Amino acid sequence: MNTSKIQKVVIAGGGTAGWMSAVALSKLLGKNLEITLVESDEINTVGVGEATIPPIRTFHKLLGINEQELMKATQATFKLGIDFENWGQKDDTYIHSFGMTGKECWAGEFHHFWLHGKQKGIASDFGDYCLELQAAKAGKFALSQQAPLNFAYHLDATLYAKYLRSLCEKSKSNPTGVNRIEGKILHVNKHSTSGNISALTLETGLIIEGDLFIDCTGFIGLLIEKALHTGYEDWSHWLPCDSAVAVQTKSVSPALPYTRSIAHDSGWQWRIPLQHRVGNGLVFCSRYISDNEAIDTLLSNIEGETINEPRVIKFKTGRRRKGWNKNCIALGLASGFIEPLESTSIHLIMTGIIRLMRLFPFNGITQTYIDEYNSKLTSELNSIRDFIVLHYKVTNREDSLFWQHCKNMEIPESLQHKINLFTETGRVFLDDGDIFRVDSWTQVMLGQGLMPEQFHQIAQVMSDNEFKQFLSSLKSSVDNAVEQLPNHQEFIDKYCPAN
Repeated sequence: MNTSKIQKVVIAGGGTAGWMSAVALSKLLGKNLEITLVESDEINTVGVGEATIPPIRTFHKLLGINEQELMKATQATFKLGIDFENWGQKDDTYIHSFGMTGKECWAGEFHHFWLHGKQKGIASDFGDYCLELQAAKAGKFALSQQAPLNFAYHLDATLYAKYLRSLCEKSKSNPTGVNRIEGKILHVNKHSTSGNISALTLETGLIIEGDLFIDCTGFIGLLIEKALHTGYEDWSHWLPCDSAVAVQTKSVSPALPYTRSIAHDSGWQWRIPLQHRVGNGLVFCSRYISDNEAIDTLLSNIEGETINEPRVIKFKTGRRRKGWNKNCIALGLASGFIEPLESTSIHLIMTGIIRLMRLFPFNGITQTYIDEYNSKLTSELNSIRDFIVLHYKVTNREDSLFWQHCKNMEIPESLQHKINLFTETGRVFLDDGDIFRVDSWTQVMLGQGLMPEQFHQIAQVMSDNEFKQFLSSLKSSVDNAVEQLPNHQEFIDKYCPAN
């Protein structure tokens, strides 16, 4: 193992993963490190990861990023959740929002009280008690101290990488910043004894030496896989979609404060509203639909004039067997791919960076560092995987071969336990790596028609009149708060109009 001091960090690849790594390491640890980022102007990034989840805001605050400046530069809009259409069954719709639903107590979350109210016929829809969900449905948003909303962003991933680059690249005004070198990597050099990566050789002949390498080279995994042969854990038996087609369209209506996820016969479609355009895509399983059929399906279900030609992307869901192998850490698509159904791609880049910085081996890499990083990563990935698989498994759709497969497929034991526990008892307990709260699990399970057989008896402590008043007060509070909010598009136009 490399026990010498870590002084030179080399980031292979740019894009979202590369520049998120660069800006975080340079701004938070940069005084002690020499950071070099290698990227080729000739290699295009995937660049379709345009939706985020709320923890990204904490990352930005850590870096001292101004929200308005960021949103203007990336043509961003606000995101309060995801609207799922046709998932439980055709023509059904529900929103998985970022908000807390109702009020919880020490013994049980609000859904136990809601189930009791539903049994008595005095509870309205589960989502009626969530501010973020109702604001999303109403197309409203504001940054309010009185009724603060939990939110994330829709942003242009290419502009996001460009913006982050501007914050940390070495220049006359920033002489201690990240040294960006343009060029293609021709060869990954390794130490003959340890097997660690020693340097990258570019097509120009330039050799870039380093102590620690971060692989942001996308699906190919040039360092983590091609050089270190880390191996890949295939999850396609749980997540059968293996392709996506993406296209951008001109906006034809005000931007909504949520992502749309529309299930089709062989996959699902995303719509992500930015200020200047809409990102569209169809994630699909090639066993049930061809690339051309997928393109036709997407183009017949979009609004507005297309800006670019549809682009097909092939992938295999799963993960590298190690996120940190020897002196290389893989981030972004190089580390694996869980399809973008719940907008976790950028989040996983962020948590990987934070985990690396907390464990940063200034005095040399040991197996203890590597094992801890990989242990936490495994827990996080497994939990996200289970949450994504949940959407496919808990469905009443049997109208196509794809949905028949999803409904009847075997799933991870950890997820089956969660489903059984909720079905039989109404309880949801989170695992160590869960990034989604109990509210998220219940919104999806209830939204797709999974109804518990019982609920916690703590919900019965109030009299019927008290309970009715309790639910009515919660709903009125949400309704009144939503009524005070401005239209989302109007707020965008005043707060952060695009540059």
